[in-house]
Amino acid sequence: MGIKLIGIAHAKEKLQRTLSARYGSAADTNAEVPKGHFAVYVGEGKKKRFVIPISYLNHPLFQDLLTKAEEEFGYDHPTGGLTIPCSEDYFLSVTSVLNCS
Repeated sequence: MGIKLIGIAHAKEKLQRTLSARYGSAADTNAEVPKGHFAVYVGEGKKKRFVIPISYLNHPLFQDLLTKAEEEFGYDHPTGGLTIPCSEDYFLSVTSVLNCS
């Protein structure tokens, strides 16, 4: 279990570094979203913004997250953007799997 947690922490750090370097700070909600990407808000309580590739939409793991978002929010997301109702750590673990596939 310790190995899995280290992997998640490493993936989180790498994803934040990658997104910050490519698209500016993840907290910068006024930043433009590059072509072929979209922004999502993730987290419990305070939401964090991530810019991710559109190709994730075709993956079954991400489609499960979208189904959960639809069940919880319908099409009325409180942040004005797509909100994924999961923890930031879980989202980062899913995106790290998607990056490897």
